[in-house]
Parts: sequence; C-alpha cells; structure tokens
Amino acid sequence: MAVLDVVTFPHPVLKQKCSEVLRFDAELHAFLDDMAATMNEADGIGLAANQVGVTQRIFLMDVPTNRGSGEKEVKTTGRIEVVNPKIVSMRGELKYEEGCLSFPGMSEFVMRAAEVDLEYQDRTGAVQKVAARGLVAVCIQHELDHLDGITFVDRLSPFKRKIAMREYLRQNRELIDDQAMREKQKARRAQQNVG
Repeated sequence: MAVLDVVTFPHPVLKQKCSEVLRFDAELHAFLDDMAATMNEADGIGLAANQVGVTQRIFLMDVPTNRGSGEKEVKTTGRIEVVNPKIVSMRGELKYEEGCLSFPGMSEFVMRAAEVDLEYQDRTGAVQKVAARGLVAVCIQHELDHLDGITFVDRLSPFKRKIAMREYLRQNRELIDDQAMREKQKARRAQQNVG
C-alpha cells in the first residue's frame, strides 16, 4: 500500500465530476488499499478519489460513531469502500461542522440531510445498501459531493463562502503556491516526454 498525495483547493480536479467505475479488478483493489492508507495517514474519516487526483466514483469512509469509556477508545463504522454511490432517499435536516482534507485548517457549519439511504458497489462489484444518520450520513453526503465536483464550501451562503475562502487562502498561501509549482513541473515533464 502507498500513501497518495491529497490535493488541496484550488486544484482543478476537485471541481471535476467523476466517472463511473466499470472494472472491478486488481487495479481497483490496489487503489482502494492506497486510498485507505492515505486516509489513515491523514487521520481523515472520509476520502474521495478525486482528492487524490483520480476522477472515478469512489470514496472511503471510517466514521466515529461514539466514544467508548476509555479516552482513546473510539467505535467506528469500520472502513467502508464505496464505488458508484447513489443516495436513494434523504430525510430531515442536520447542521454539522465539517472539515475537509482538501481544505486544511478550515471548518464550517453546513446544512445536510440528517438521514440517507445509500446504494453502492463494493470492491467486487456487489451491490450494497446502507441506511445512515448523523455524522455517517453527513460523511456520505460530503464525499458524494466531491464525486460531483462540489466541495463543502460550495454549500455555504455566498457571503459566508467569501469570508471563509479569504481566510483559507490567507492561511494556506504557501501550500497553494507549492502545489501550483508541482503541477507546472509535472506538466513540463509530460510535455517533454511527448516531444
């Protein structure tokens, strides 16, 4: 398993709509394993494929469901690998403070459905269904938005988005500049390999 680079805003891949997965093979399995290693390394509860530069309809999640009696004991959903997801129903409303690995240091309150029913395929292509509520439902909606090229910041009011983005850009200027430089170098190398 390899730890992949998590792209951060304003990388353009975060605004791309992802394509359906058609092949459930060893390559997909290796990618899912790499995504899991990446999510664990970043201490995230969810990760969408386009957050690591792959525009396929895949996300992973491992969401805390409650804290146990010991301070370090946390119960979670366990890792769930979600391929070609579709929300089939939504109920209620929930305002939750969300963060995102692609927006380091930023968190904002976002209104979401309180409960969702999700259909998806697992790593073998078998159809699965899950009913979720609370933070698990929020995570599903957040990651599914990523696959549609929508970030949690897009869910804010225009005024709140403007303030949040101004602060994010101020705090992360060095990270953003470094990412832009890496992308330019990558493009130059690709162009040299073509010629």
